[in-house]
Amino acid sequence: MNLKRIFLYILVASVALSAVIGIGVILFGSFGEFESRVLMTTFTVTCTSILGLACGAYYESKHARNLPFAGIFFSIAAAVLGIYLIWIGDRGVDAVWKVSATAAMLATACAHLSLISIATLDKRFMWSRFALYASVVALVSILLVILWLEPESSGDVVSRIIAVLGIVIAALTVITPVFHRLSTAALTPDKIDAEIARLRAEIAKLEASKANARTD
Repeated sequence: MNLKRIFLYILVASVALSAVIGIGVILFGSFGEFESRVLMTTFTVTCTSILGLACGAYYESKHARNLPFAGIFFSIAAAVLGIYLIWIGDRGVDAVWKVSATAAMLATACAHLSLISIATLDKRFMWSRFALYASVVALVSILLVILWLEPESSGDVVSRIIAVLGIVIAALTVITPVFHRLSTAALTPDKIDAEIARLRAEIAKLEASKANARTD
């Protein structure tokens, strides 16, 4: 199952549909409630595809399962609930949009961590990944508490903590590719063996695809 290809097709289809709607609005000058809902739906599908691509890339490159599958699950859940809210509304059930926002935050966090986890880091740089994981978990936890408990005033301290965590996440995200480059530049026997094993796995996968193509 090629997750990247599936979400890539969905992304292309949603972007194409959005473009068609936009062209139709420009040519015919009609942009009512129905067109707005369709456009919002395609935008939701596009965002879901982008998150799915990030998770699928981690699954395909590192053969990880828990984090990317969780991200895909939350992405689909957020999309389903988002489309439900677009077309039907919450019908007075306040928890619907909260569950949708929760799923969206968790999906975004999983997709972000999936992309970061693709990088290969030496032991001397692994602290950055642990720090990034901890910062993302802390930030999402705080936002979820605010979302669900709705405190009258989150306080200046909480706002400062959120800002600090956001800066830390941004800094570690930017510096991770640099650490990846520094880690892969210095080859060791263990790294060479790991790369050989990865290439052999890729060759085996290509051979299997070739065999399936011949049988089809």
